[in-house]
Amino acid sequence: MNAQQAHDVVTRALREVAPDLDGVDGKARLREDLDLDSLDFLSFVEQLGERSGIRIEEDDYPALTTVDSAAGYLTARTGQGR
Repeated sequence: MNAQQAHDVVTRALREVAPDLDGVDGKARLREDLDLDSLDFLSFVEQLGERSGIRIEEDDYPALTTVDSAAGYLTARTGQGR
């Protein structure tokens, strides 16, 4: 998965949880700036895993703080680098 594909996966997963996020900046913090509560965040992680086919462990949650970092995480996990 390249960087653009990863970004698209993250965006689609995020829209499942918070559909009214048009124009979200890639650097916006998911939990703080987008106001995702714990359940929303877990739903996002679940969607992200389903859409990417990657099992995301709780230890990896700190890598999912922004749209950009989540996309970077997916890219790295699929071995494509940045």
